[in-house]
Amino acid sequence: MIHLHHCVSARSFRPLWMLEELQRPYQLHMLPFPPRALARDFLNENPLGTVPLLVHGDVRMTESSAMCQYLAALQPEAGFDVPPGDPAFGAWLNWLHMSDATLTFPQTLVLRYTHFEPPARQQPQVAEDYARWFLARLRAVESTVAHSEWLCAGRFTAADVAVGYALLLAQHLGLAAQFGPATRAYWQRLQQRPAFQRALAAQHQAALNQGVSPLPSPDIRP
Repeated sequence: MIHLHHCVSARSFRPLWMLEELQRPYQLHMLPFPPRALARDFLNENPLGTVPLLVHGDVRMTESSAMCQYLAALQPEAGFDVPPGDPAFGAWLNWLHMSDATLTFPQTLVLRYTHFEPPARQQPQVAEDYARWFLARLRAVESTVAHSEWLCAGRFTAADVAVGYALLLAQHLGLAAQFGPATRAYWQRLQQRPAFQRALAAQHQAALNQGVSPLPSPDIRP
């Protein structure tokens, strides 16, 4: 059984979505955000106090994009990975890493300097600069999906899940209105996937069942 520690609409949504795409059994452990402050016992599971934490037997992982790659590799017959030797392998790896290091990272700074810091330390100009940085890097997605339904390999893969979460976070931050037309269409395709909708429903119901707010953190609501 795979155990996933998750906060509503946090980066842990990536592996949750992957699990639903694979239709693989899992147990979802919901935490209030931020868990390092509001669920101190979680530090015994993950000293970083962050989500996601994925536990699968002796495997323990804390990086959401790596989890997407790991889960895809567990079930290669599902077609969500791209194996070495495939011409698209390099692009697939690049999108997986870009999804967090290039597309999610600047958005976390927008969050920090508009919500997480106390009023005296908030920096609206820094937040605006990093929002522009994110939108500039999103041109890579725009140019790719303008000519292809999915990011690589001519099919939906774990890379689309990983990048799709960056678009979900951007929507929460109010940046989706600035997507290019191809990215907007791509985001609509992603949201229409049954597994994406099941993941949203799963986190909502699990939050209710486990006494956690089913809404995203106040800092990342639209």
